[in-house]
Amino acid sequence: MTQPPAPANVIVTRPEPDASAFATDLRRAGFNAIVSPVLRIAFQGPAPDLAGVAALAFTSANGVRAYLKAGGPNAIPAFAVGPTTANAAKEAGFPDVVAAQGDVGSLAATIASARIPSGAILHIAGRHQADDLAAALKGRGVNARWATLYTAEAESDLAPAAHQAIVDPDTECWAALFSQRSAKTFLALVDNAGLSGKLPAIACACLSDAVATAAGVGWRRRLVASEPSGRSLINAIRAETGRP
Repeated sequence: MTQPPAPANVIVTRPEPDASAFATDLRRAGFNAIVSPVLRIAFQGPAPDLAGVAALAFTSANGVRAYLKAGGPNAIPAFAVGPTTANAAKEAGFPDVVAAQGDVGSLAATIASARIPSGAILHIAGRHQADDLAAALKGRGVNARWATLYTAEAESDLAPAAHQAIVDPDTECWAALFSQRSAKTFLALVDNAGLSGKLPAIACACLSDAVATAAGVGWRRRLVASEPSGRSLINAIRAETGRP
């Protein structure tokens, strides 16, 4: 009897604790998840000054965690970039959370359409921002500023299991890429490890078109999730690999 093919390896590049949570979902879907964060999150700074602030804006769950770590109060309205970040804010005790569609453009539109009566929107941001939410809001006539409460530092190497998955000729290998910076950092770590020649054998699944652009070309296959969510990313890989 012919043996079924081994489950595809999927390298999970996102920072912890989200990496382990996504890996659990991948394993439930029948994949071999390899946790190899390319960035690590470090919280920084005291709680921001909320004088004159009408609502907070979060563009990642890490922003929610950083704000709570800094001691910021949660009795204030909050806007979230998408459902995952909104869930993190709700679990953190924010009583009034509005979710956008998963990107900064839709978040800016959602906040502007809410017509906050008075006060500023405070974006809880990381040191490296792919998009400037405060500038997008000001362009829509919304008073906004940001507070930097965390940074994402690049890891120095891939996990040994990720190295092995990349060079394994017998098992399909994917890289799950969640941000523009993580895509670029993954490529840099692959290059540093002397594995760039293996890139044509790896497929990548990207959370958005912007992430796919950052990932560049040269992959065996490059696909984009239909919506910016971990579940959609898994579904895209499942459809491509023919898994039910």
